[in-house]
Amino acid sequence: MAQLLTPTPNWEEHEKPGLPGSPSMPYHPPLVRLAYAGVALLVGITGGLGNALVSANLPTIQGQLGLTPAEGIWLPAAFAMVNITVNLLIFKFRQQYGMRLFTEIGLGLYAAVTLLHLLVGGFGSTVAVRAVSGFAGAAATTLSMLYMLQAAPRSYTGRMVVIGVGIPQLATPLAWLLSPTLLVYGQWHNLYLFEAGLALCSLAAVVVLKLPPGMHIKVFEKSDFLTFALMAPGTAMLVAVLAQGYTQWWFDEPWLAYLSIGALLLIGAALYIEHHRAHPLIQTRWLATPTMLRFIVGAFLIRFLTTEQTFGAVGLLRTLGMGPDQMAPLFGIVLLGTVAGMLASAASFSPKTLIPQLILSIVLIGSAAIMDYGGTSLSRPQDFYFSQFLMAAGSGMFMGPLVLLGFTQALKYGANYVITFTVVLSMTQTLGALTGSALLSTYQLHREQVYSSELVVQMNPADPVVAARLRQQGQVYGAVLADPVQRAAQGTALLAQVTRREANVRAFNDVFALTGLLAVLFLFWLLFVAVRAAVRNRRADAAANPPPRPSPT
Repeated sequence: MAQLLTPTPNWEEHEKPGLPGSPSMPYHPPLVRLAYAGVALLVGITGGLGNALVSANLPTIQGQLGLTPAEGIWLPAAFAMVNITVNLLIFKFRQQYGMRLFTEIGLGLYAAVTLLHLLVGGFGSTVAVRAVSGFAGAAATTLSMLYMLQAAPRSYTGRMVVIGVGIPQLATPLAWLLSPTLLVYGQWHNLYLFEAGLALCSLAAVVVLKLPPGMHIKVFEKSDFLTFALMAPGTAMLVAVLAQGYTQWWFDEPWLAYLSIGALLLIGAALYIEHHRAHPLIQTRWLATPTMLRFIVGAFLIRFLTTEQTFGAVGLLRTLGMGPDQMAPLFGIVLLGTVAGMLASAASFSPKTLIPQLILSIVLIGSAAIMDYGGTSLSRPQDFYFSQFLMAAGSGMFMGPLVLLGFTQALKYGANYVITFTVVLSMTQTLGALTGSALLSTYQLHREQVYSSELVVQMNPADPVVAARLRQQGQVYGAVLADPVQRAAQGTALLAQVTRREANVRAFNDVFALTGLLAVLFLFWLLFVAVRAAVRNRRADAAANPPPRPSPT
């Protein structure tokens, strides 16, 4: 029996919290429910918007702070490192001390470090802000869902979970929409002022509108911190390899191999300890069951596929010279698609629709990738409006069913398994996004090199068509260069730029094709698993309820 740390109020049956650490569910007037929904929206967006702003404006921030590309990559990596590891302890912390305390610490520290960074403005403080934002983001994501649960009666819990976990997904399109305005009147300082303001507003909202009291129990053990001490640096090393592998190149830097080995050793040691504990933080035996292995693979793959939007479409448009100003309308469409997918998932929610919603989301994501195939150097953001709307709708639709499927599986075994599910969900989503970006970037570069080689071979100056193009390119500099040799050299360099651009466009089309193929294969696999499960359930029902024997005549 768990040790209660606070007296239990005399709750009505419908008011009792579902789990220790969760708030109770008392009746709220309509205006108070609306206020809870508003706080959920504010806190959820705050948790991810800072990192999304940095990712959307990373080239600008690198230039203004004088950072190299390798240094710039550490900014989103620092967020991921802390965010993924904090989830190891956040569930137990909220069970023992309450979620609001954790959030007040995270948001307060986030605002303080962000304001301090405005005074310092160095590389170290920039990384520190991103690390603290990862800490606050982990708390804010959970808090957003808990506040959203208070916005409707208990009978709407499933729908509110879908909306609550979907709110942080709005951060990326909002970041692209807000970036041109935030940067037009200043440098990177405006981004961090906006971040600090959001954190302070969220902190004030959480303090003013408190969650209803819950049940607090003693759950922490000394061994939990040993596991955390091994898992935290191990996952951080893994994130560093995925983040820096493409920039530093996978086989050129020995320290990437050392980090990979260190990650395997530390994570392996942590899992070994957990496997032999009486009350483990991570239920290793449950993770090895076929159901959970399928869940892990599925959650990882679907997050991998969604990187087609942030890397594929955005990467192609950036290659063609599009910046946040030009892409803002596109991300307005993405925002609408994300909201539409999230609301459609919530409106059609039921235990029977979870798998169909996941299948539909994969169909939408795969369709978007296939539609993006065939881009040219004349492609512009408006050419991606419909496909990226479908991609955003699929991305907004999958998260709620994914969380609810895993959560219901965990509750079948007990509240302790929810911690394992939380860790698995965080790791699959974070590592899926990082792996998708890293592998698709690597594949795109490989294909670009192949296409560049093929195109350069065709650039024979003796060919009349190539010679005419070289003369045309050289005439561009006729007004500024009198020397024909220099004009010819500049024309050759300009043609080489065009060749490289065309090779990049072809390579991005290969990325779209690969993403679409993976989506189709994933869809077939998911359909196979669903049909096999349905057949097994039907056979089990038939065995449990055999038809009555005919009575003898």
